[in-house]
Amino acid sequence: MPRHCTARNTLSLQTPRRLALLPALMLGAAGLANAADLSAADAERYAQGTYREYFEVLSLPNDAIAPEDIRKNADWLEQAFRKRGFTTKQLANNGKPMLFAELPNPDAARKTVLFYMHMDGQPVIPTQWAQKSPWTPVLKHKTAQGNWEEIDSAQLFKGPLDPEWRVFGRASADDKGPIMMMLAAIDALKATGGQPAVNVKVILDSEEEKGSPSISKIMQTNRDLLRCDAIVIHDGPMHATNLPTLIFGNRGAADAKLTVYGGKVPLHSGHYGNYAPNPAQRLASLLATMKNDDGRVTIPGYYDHVKISEADRKVMAAVPDDEAALTKRLGIAHADKVGANYQEAMQYPSLNVRGMAAAAVGDKVANIVPDKAVAELDLRTTPDSSAAYLGKLIEQHIVRQGYHLVKTTPTDEERSRYDKLASFSYQSEGADAAGSPIDSAVGKWAYQSLTDTFGTAPAPVRIRMMGGTVPTAEIVGVLQVPFAIIPLVNADNNQHAANENLRMGNYVSGVRTVYSLLTHPL
Repeated sequence: MPRHCTARNTLSLQTPRRLALLPALMLGAAGLANAADLSAADAERYAQGTYREYFEVLSLPNDAIAPEDIRKNADWLEQAFRKRGFTTKQLANNGKPMLFAELPNPDAARKTVLFYMHMDGQPVIPTQWAQKSPWTPVLKHKTAQGNWEEIDSAQLFKGPLDPEWRVFGRASADDKGPIMMMLAAIDALKATGGQPAVNVKVILDSEEEKGSPSISKIMQTNRDLLRCDAIVIHDGPMHATNLPTLIFGNRGAADAKLTVYGGKVPLHSGHYGNYAPNPAQRLASLLATMKNDDGRVTIPGYYDHVKISEADRKVMAAVPDDEAALTKRLGIAHADKVGANYQEAMQYPSLNVRGMAAAAVGDKVANIVPDKAVAELDLRTTPDSSAAYLGKLIEQHIVRQGYHLVKTTPTDEERSRYDKLASFSYQSEGADAAGSPIDSAVGKWAYQSLTDTFGTAPAPVRIRMMGGTVPTAEIVGVLQVPFAIIPLVNADNNQHAANENLRMGNYVSGVRTVYSLLTHPL
């Protein structure tokens, strides 16, 4: 049952205050029974010891478009890591520094793990938020009517915690929450006087929400500083069941644009309908040659590079997705038949028509035969099927359908010579696909860590490749080491949207997860 306290003084956090005292010192001699195992009760205590800092860092605006705000976040977080014994360095990045932190005295006998998180957040539209400001974090609970209601945030800092409480504020889940979970796990480790079982390095990205345009350059420039044996990425949401989650890859994204040309100008449909070819109709027919009614791409070679082992299929089949509930929530009768299930469908590259336009005049449709028709596409790439590979296949397919491809608006000579004219272009959105074997050393280490802490009934969810795009390839590309994405926040956290939130039960379990990783040798 929910537990509530009776404290009445609401804590105001509109402006940053001094950092709280080190939680381990405030907790005094209350140590842990076993440095290799952090109980839920212990994790709750150490999590609670960082909540004031959590509220404080959430009060710092962090849109990467504002370098001054990013510098304030970097300075604040640098001090937070330093007071826990880390050595730190701000990595120059055109006024928006990234932050590197390392626990001192690394042991050559231990493997080194680089933990990646990001300190920037999505832009906000304050009027869309159901609170005073996205930068003034608030505590809420769900009423009997199913609405989120603000309650006294002072309840977080002392007394029992309700795991269903949520903190609402920009970056509460994506991605300042995981950063604070790591700091709380370090507090717990230091309280025992123990040493981590791995050498710990941390990098905090300052432009992840902008596609991490400079992460590759930063990592190349600081390659020796960031050298490691494995990378752990704490970003993204956990599985909808809220079970411990391991992800071993993500799809990339590319934009594509297909234009089919008709006459030189829009033509009166009464005078020229049945005479001038209609590019909108031709575009629809052309797109129809690319996918069948089952949703499968029919362009030769599109799926040829995807290799899925039987072991991988078993892992994907074990993911506890409720597909009946999923199709009901989406409002569809049946899913496309690209894969045997949702997880398998995410392993294949996609060809998605996200918009079409022709013959529009303002917000109305005119009685004309349009001069051109345009389709905007997005291609979800996979580690084995790049944007260049997929784009070239689509381009070749268009030509096989009888089209002559042009770079710009067709010339009069081209119009007189070719019956079917089109242009096609594609480009990566800046985040490529990435994958790491489930049975790699880091995969086995992370799975063992989670099962030792949370058990195997049910077992942690292992996802071979998620559909969303994060800059994993850019993060790991320079260092060329295996990785695992280990999300820590609730799936319904509204990241990137108004009313972003973090469930407090996830904050506590996140502390346990990070602590487990720190105390298991790789």
